[in-house]
Amino acid sequence: MRIRSDFSQRVVVRPQDYEWVSSPASGVDRMMLDRIGDEVARATTIVRFAPNSHFDAHTHGGGEEFLVLEGVFSDETGNFPAGSYVRNPIGTSHTPHTDEGCTIFVKLHQFDSADQDQKHIATHEQDFLPGSAVGLTVLPLHQAAIENVALVRWEPGTKFNRHRHWGGEEILVLEGTFQDEHGDYPKGSWLRSPHLSEHTPFSDEGCLIYVKTGHLAS
Repeated sequence: MRIRSDFSQRVVVRPQDYEWVSSPASGVDRMMLDRIGDEVARATTIVRFAPNSHFDAHTHGGGEEFLVLEGVFSDETGNFPAGSYVRNPIGTSHTPHTDEGCTIFVKLHQFDSADQDQKHIATHEQDFLPGSAVGLTVLPLHQAAIENVALVRWEPGTKFNRHRHWGGEEILVLEGTFQDEHGDYPKGSWLRSPHLSEHTPFSDEGCLIYVKTGHLAS
């Protein structure tokens, strides 16, 4: 299976574009954003768990990164409410489940082999740092050889200079509306911009975004 698998192309998926498909687990549906492979795949996905659903125990052959968007996600290591950022490196395993239901943004099989950091970050409890432009604050989440991951908050009316994405850029809009010269991207929008692409972003109403850079250079 190949979905949006040409990483040299700019891709935008807005909430009205979502197409939910059932997973092998009862009560677990997926919106596949990009994918190379079948059930075991290099994948970026929004996963929606119904209340009292679970997924079978599995091992992360290529690592797992996820951000809880709604509800509470649980496994053997604890309960992770909305705003939790989790990294499970290559070789780890767990049995996901949820009592109240949850929605997560998850990336699979995308870890560098040397990246062995396991992280559980409650982002709502962290302090954002001043960003590189007036109106921007940043919460760094992870840095490795091939990627940087952060949450970035844009105050209303914030504008950023035109810039080039060395290694590409991937964004999920978590709150508000993110914008650039190509269009408006409301909450739930996913953007993937290729290596060496350029844009001039801004936000009239303000927004909060998950952003990953550097991982699309090859």
